Amino acid sequence: MTDAPSNNLPPVAAGIVQRAKDILFKPKETWPVIAAEPATTQSIYIPYVLLLAAIGPIAQFIGGQVFGITVFSVTYHPPLMGALVSAVLGYGLALVTVFLLALVIDALAPNFGGQKDQIQALKVAAYSGTAGWVAGIFGLIPALSLIGALIGLYGLYLLYLGLPVLMKVPQDKALGYTVVVVIVAIVLFVIAGMVVGALAAPSLLTIRG
Repeated sequence: MTDAPSNNLPPVAAGIVQRAKDILFKPKETWPVIAAEPATTQSIYIPYVLLLAAIGPIAQFIGGQVFGITVFSVTYHPPLMGALVSAVLGYGLALVTVFLLALVIDALAPNFGGQKDQIQALKVAAYSGTAGWVAGIFGLIPALSLIGALIGLYGLYLLYLGLPVLMKVPQDKALGYTVVVVIVAIVLFVIAGMVVGALAAPSLLTIRG
């Protein structure tokens, strides 16, 4: 960790920043390092996933309250409590989704010539999500959320690079493996979004009423 900004941070924060930078800017070199690291579910989640997964919900909450959400030239400011409920639910489901995606990655590995390993699968699910989580900062300005979403797509490339290394999948089957995992991920995210919307709706209606 030689970068000056990282040196000015507490050790834990500096480690998170450095890992995020490494996986984003030099993923081919970083995935083998991640694969060799001893890890547990707790060590993967705490603090990396817990902190980075919070960026998007917090940014969207602040952005919605400060700038509002503009749809068809109409700006809407979500009710405070309703927006807070949505942020908390979205954060919680993000954490659950990482774990569920890891289960899918692990279960599918033998079908593509890979090896089952729950911890390695969780590493892939967690660290490939870095791009989307970091891009969540664009939620501070709702009008730029689309840019954040596009940047988040870089996570697909990170997933493609990580699966062969951590799950021991032959390179010629990595693309198919990635496509199937992505399809499942999309389904999970859609379901998560529907759940957040359904659970947050009563809060929004109550506040507005």
